[in-house]
Amino acid sequence: MTATDATVLQDDELLIERIFDAPPELVFRVWTKPEHLMRWWGPKDFTVTAFEQDFRVGGAYRSCIRDPSGGDHWMAGVYREIVDGERIIMTFRWEDGAFDVDNLVTVTFARLAGGRTLFRFHQAPFATVEARDSHTGGWASLVDKLVAYLATEDAR
Repeated sequence: MTATDATVLQDDELLIERIFDAPPELVFRVWTKPEHLMRWWGPKDFTVTAFEQDFRVGGAYRSCIRDPSGGDHWMAGVYREIVDGERIIMTFRWEDGAFDVDNLVTVTFARLAGGRTLFRFHQAPFATVEARDSHTGGWASLVDKLVAYLATEDAR
């Protein structure tokens, strides 16, 4: 389902781009509904134990992902902008204070020929290169899980 995968890094930002063999409406929907997010959110080998969401501008989300050793990691944020089928801008922070910074995450879903989607994930700022690097693999593997989920009947 992925035709391209590019991770572009600046010192304080992360950008992941992928092309999905799925229309933007579908990719947007599985990014915005807890019943879908529960199936693919989080890095490889992590499971989602909770996903609460008030999907509207000014609304909040809160999620818990469980690592393979059983540790829970809570994240939360607020939706700043929502353009149906095209863009989501939200804050992101770890509730335990890890990395000591709130990030702004922008996710875009652009229509391509053949019913495909150019997906872009941008996160910034990071206080350190190490903080940025610690998120790169997690978000990339989350996108891998999204690709796999989009191929299932449950996503449709």
